[in-house]
Amino acid sequence: MSFQGYLKTIKEKTGITPADFRQLAEEKGFTASGELIAKAGDVTKWLKDDFNLGHGHAMAIYALLKGIKNEHSE
Repeated sequence: MSFQGYLKTIKEKTGITPADFRQLAEEKGFTASGELIAKAGDVTKWLKDDFNLGHGHAMAIYALLKGIKNEHSE
């Protein structure tokens, strides 16, 4: 699945956009001033527990928060 495919599926399942996830991560203390300060395991656990995302989808949001990928990545 492409990165865009992951983002589309996540949006359809949760109604939450990448920008929303960035804001939520900031509120949870996983990021500070847009920089990820949490470990991958902590972020993926949050996404799995709170949004019922699978591991691959949670890792896509982690990559977004880490800056590895962005909304325009393939």
